[in-house]
Amino acid sequence: MNRYHLVHTTEFQYDGPVSESYNEVRLRPIHDEKQTCVSFRLTTNPESRGTAYRDSFGNWVHQFNVLPEHRKLTVQAESVVLAHDVAQPPISGVGLAELDAHLEESGEDFYDFLESSEYVPHLPHLDVLLDAAEQSSGATDAGFALAASDLIHQRFRYVKGATHVHSSIADALSMGAGVCQDFAHMLLGVVRKRGLPARYVSGYLVPGDTANGSVEEVIGGQASHAWAEIYLHGAGWVGFDPTLGKPVGLRHVRIAFGRDYGDVAPVRGVYRGHAGQRLAVDVRVRPVVNDGGLEQLAELDAGESKEQVEERPQQPQQQQQ
Repeated sequence: MNRYHLVHTTEFQYDGPVSESYNEVRLRPIHDEKQTCVSFRLTTNPESRGTAYRDSFGNWVHQFNVLPEHRKLTVQAESVVLAHDVAQPPISGVGLAELDAHLEESGEDFYDFLESSEYVPHLPHLDVLLDAAEQSSGATDAGFALAASDLIHQRFRYVKGATHVHSSIADALSMGAGVCQDFAHMLLGVVRKRGLPARYVSGYLVPGDTANGSVEEVIGGQASHAWAEIYLHGAGWVGFDPTLGKPVGLRHVRIAFGRDYGDVAPVRGVYRGHAGQRLAVDVRVRPVVNDGGLEQLAELDAGESKEQVEERPQQPQQQQQ
């Protein structure tokens, strides 16, 4: 059964007292035809009363303030998600020549997902990947998207800490390495330059079989993950995971999407004070029940993931005022 229990805990510890902490989080899972957000609860310590709204992309944003002095702030988002096995429309692909003929029309409908952005500039260095993907594309948009994703997976190494949260694709391209955020951004850059609308997706990868020491184990499995969705004519938005090198499926839980990471940062905020801070992120993603309908929460504790943010650039720190 594709029913998952998610707990995302962010803890800020300060060297001294701070106050007037203003924060916003994007941690509530997307609710649509592909997945159902059965429940969601956001708690903070110190306690705070928050508000919620949807941003321009339809993502849920929760805002809260902690005004009194405090030395630690904990933010915990807990949700239950049901992933649906939705039949994917056949992806026959549209010819790249036909795509070129409708670029102006696509630019009007998908402007945000075609133009360059802060983390995804249209760099000349992407042309090498673009040309190679086009040669392997079979001259269709679907073929190009798959070829670009495969090329990035094959040519770039996943290295924890290779880049930081504010890195652009130029850093990953120069090093030949990065993390899932960089892999997703590179894929966006290549397909956008070719005229295919593409958006950044943040979420989680539900743990699978990592006994073989596969890349799933390297990327943390349970921790925050990122991939891309590319708009293909006749099929709509289709997910591609260049880090994992496998199709996006039921184990990819979507939290938010946007032009790049800057639109979907899980937690961001500011506080007043001169104290430094340390940040820890603890993400747990577990099946609620197994195939036999039995409760799994207690049995999967060994799969917990607790990391310092320096190892995974998926969580920006708060800024001082």
